[in-house]
Amino acid sequence: MTEPAAGGDALLRIRGLKTHFKTDDGWVRAVDGVDLTLNRGETLGVVGESGCGKTVTAMSVLKLIPMPPAKIVEGEILWRGRDIVKLDADEMRDIRAKEIAIVFQEPMTSLNPVYTVGEQIAEVVRLHENLSRRDAMDRAVEMLRLVNIPTPERRVRDYPHQFSGGMRQRVMIAMALSCNPQLLIADEPTTALDVTIQAQILDLLAEMKERLGMAVMLITHAMGVVAEVTQRVVVMYAGKVVEEAPVERIFANPLHPYTQGLIRSIPRIDLAAVKKTRLEAIGGSVPSLLNPPPGCRFAARCKQARPDCTAEIPPLREIEPGHKVACVLY
Repeated sequence: MTEPAAGGDALLRIRGLKTHFKTDDGWVRAVDGVDLTLNRGETLGVVGESGCGKTVTAMSVLKLIPMPPAKIVEGEILWRGRDIVKLDADEMRDIRAKEIAIVFQEPMTSLNPVYTVGEQIAEVVRLHENLSRRDAMDRAVEMLRLVNIPTPERRVRDYPHQFSGGMRQRVMIAMALSCNPQLLIADEPTTALDVTIQAQILDLLAEMKERLGMAVMLITHAMGVVAEVTQRVVVMYAGKVVEEAPVERIFANPLHPYTQGLIRSIPRIDLAAVKKTRLEAIGGSVPSLLNPPPGCRFAARCKQARPDCTAEIPPLREIEPGHKVACVLY
């Protein structure tokens, strides 16, 4: 990752973040030393298998993880130079939605079924913008129109169950953007949707980013989504960052064996008519984060593993400008 310019382009800097969960069996190291930077106006993709720490990293930024059992045991989360880790509940409430907003992967569980969508958007606006009830509802109509929901004046009075899955996700995006945040965290926003609606939601996110000038952190396990909408990519595995690079470089020259495996698992439509090839799967599973294995946590699944892979945890090193990898092969 190239460092931001001296002019202060970095909105968010995460340094050495460790978020652990206390269980009956011990501490689960869900995020175990994550470093990343997100610049103004940038779309950063955070990718990896389920259970690798992507969502916990995002939730740590907004302090939405339940504490206890979770605890940020170490590290800094610098939002425009201010350490979020040290902020209390009232200070965080001022930042959520107004400065940093989030769109969750399952809108039906994120929207309250007993309130209309207009009331839910208006509540966020009234909390942060100090508007009257009528003005807040007008803003809700405006936001539904912005995310291309037909007849927003009527739909603002509907309940979540009266919307399709794609429309509910649009409502979530409207709610997240209602206070013009500087950063939008999109946590697998297309997971529960069919491919046609996925494309529409991704196009909508890109359009909103350009229109509002915000930065986006896109969390996903789909490398195809990353290729389409991000400028830079962070690859996570078992609570750690294993590779980081501009999106073009990740696909042209993936260095970490885990990243190579993720890319080889993508269906190639351009080759399907010429040659039939079986999609490659990464053998094994993510190790337990209760007692992570020594050294590189991917070593047990890696076809290029060597004896020194388990000697110590490889640090994230810059191999070429803007391209970092944590692997003993480099």
